[in-house]
Amino acid sequence: MTIVQPALAPPRIKTRTEPDGSLVLRSEIELEPSEASLGLLLRHWAREAPDRVFLAERGPDGEWIELTWGEAGRKANGVAQALLDRDLGPTRPLMILSGNGIDHALLTLGAFLAGVPVVPVSPAYSLMSQDFGKVKHIAALVKPGLVYAAAAGPFEGVLSAVDFGGAELVLAGGNGATHFSDLVETAPTMAVEDALRAVGPDSVAKILFTSGSTAMPKGVINTHGMLCANQQSLAQIWPFTRDTPPVLVDWLPWNHTFGGNHNFNLILKRGGTLYIDAGRPAPPLIPITVKNLTEIAPTIYFNVPAGYGALLPFLERDEALRAKFFERLDLIFYAAAALPQDLWTRLENVAREARGEPVMMTSSWGLTETSPLATAAHFPIDRAGVIGVPVPGVEIKLTPVEDKLEMRVKGPNVTPGYLGQPDLTAKAFDADGWYRTGDAGKLEDPEDANKGLVFDGRVVEDFKLMTGTFVSVGNLRVKALAAASPLLMDAVVCGEGRDYVGLLAWLNLGAAREIAGQPDGELEALVESERVHAFVRERMQAYNAEHPGSSTRVQRVVLLAEPPSLDANEITDKGYVNQRAALQRRHAFVDGLFAEKPTAEVIVCP
Repeated sequence: MTIVQPALAPPRIKTRTEPDGSLVLRSEIELEPSEASLGLLLRHWAREAPDRVFLAERGPDGEWIELTWGEAGRKANGVAQALLDRDLGPTRPLMILSGNGIDHALLTLGAFLAGVPVVPVSPAYSLMSQDFGKVKHIAALVKPGLVYAAAAGPFEGVLSAVDFGGAELVLAGGNGATHFSDLVETAPTMAVEDALRAVGPDSVAKILFTSGSTAMPKGVINTHGMLCANQQSLAQIWPFTRDTPPVLVDWLPWNHTFGGNHNFNLILKRGGTLYIDAGRPAPPLIPITVKNLTEIAPTIYFNVPAGYGALLPFLERDEALRAKFFERLDLIFYAAAALPQDLWTRLENVAREARGEPVMMTSSWGLTETSPLATAAHFPIDRAGVIGVPVPGVEIKLTPVEDKLEMRVKGPNVTPGYLGQPDLTAKAFDADGWYRTGDAGKLEDPEDANKGLVFDGRVVEDFKLMTGTFVSVGNLRVKALAAASPLLMDAVVCGEGRDYVGLLAWLNLGAAREIAGQPDGELEALVESERVHAFVRERMQAYNAEHPGSSTRVQRVVLLAEPPSLDANEITDKGYVNQRAALQRRHAFVDGLFAEKPTAEVIVCP
């Protein structure tokens, strides 16, 4: 089978074994010098490609509003001067409550120039939370000098409920605060140049908040050196981006490391163009993404598995969309969670329909604490699950923990620690200075490290059945979701100390409506639908026939109507369900799942 493959650096991996039995992997490709700060990248492209479109977003009339590199450079200079005039700096950062947008980008770029740390906060913490507890926690920890929100209306609740310590409020729309245009229109002075010269690799660029498995978000310190080195690693393994500046159509949020560091900074590094997609992989918003992709052909497409699951039905039935999407696509990239193999196969099929052969698909692995890129599959892979090899400058240590190998990381891309939490920082590193990720991995081929690592779930998620048999949660979850595709959106694997494995699962609303024959069906009704139950039962029985072992078969499933709770920390920074928090919060459903006499809500899959 022919696969269209862009120019990639070949993997050249060296290994060594440590005295404790750990295996260390690193690339023989040396990391080349990178820029001292992200602001220098903006300056470079504003000078070299002033008329090229840098950012674009839909305006109120639905048309694209475009910002060139030259315009971005001028406006970011104004923002930088405004931040300096307000004495913002390392101890008085900029806090952004709103989602992706040109204003958000200009604030971030201005802060990079001025040496002001940026704190982008998940908009869900302000717009979907009931108590604003996470925003209160973040504001108390970072002590912002300025807080930005796109509009007063949607953020009225959080702005009135949270004490921001006297920080100046800036709005793009609304009254009672400084208007964003006042910052942009500030006349820059030589103070901006002086500030930029003072920004170096150790200067803090961002504080990104990640929940993981803790009760409150942790502030991960992201330095300019971390982020610039990470983009240099990516540039060296993806040399094709030098000759073809990337064009992205991307919805991934900038408060998360995937969208805000990996993707946004790729554009900053290579002088590309980013079309800001206001869509999301959810039934009400996926049509926005579809419209954008019908108009703009990306050169690289980034998404999470749920995003591909939502987009694929449109690609499969819409020839015009399919043609535009694959028109100049060099690479399909997934991250944040393992991609079910059926989605992989369907992506290959639609690519083949559009251009006669599949487009290369790839993945990588990393965390907020690693900028995020730590490993990448910069070589052809033929299935989901392979996360690649260490990128230049990064070392991975596979350390035995229980019955798995934890992937630990060293390199210039690794965070110095967590803001204001020295105890958590100390626990995050082992005695030899390796960052403990909590993620497990193993070699695809023990005889050839160049074939890459395979993600092997979380070290702490796996459990034993009553028989003492280990259940590999990550692997089982992916296989079960693939078996029930496209109906199940996500699931929690249950069974610790029990006789068998069960699932608590959430429905993909669009697929559930189609299967149930209820085009306008509400979620509460769909979780009780006989047709939906029958679909799950049939698919799980077929899966169990192929996976008869007690640690791999799924004997019962309960469908949940209430989505994962943000306030209860059921969603991790990687975008999937937090096993531990969900099991604790939904213990009543877990008890029902394993009841001796199951109720009607329990789907039994013998």
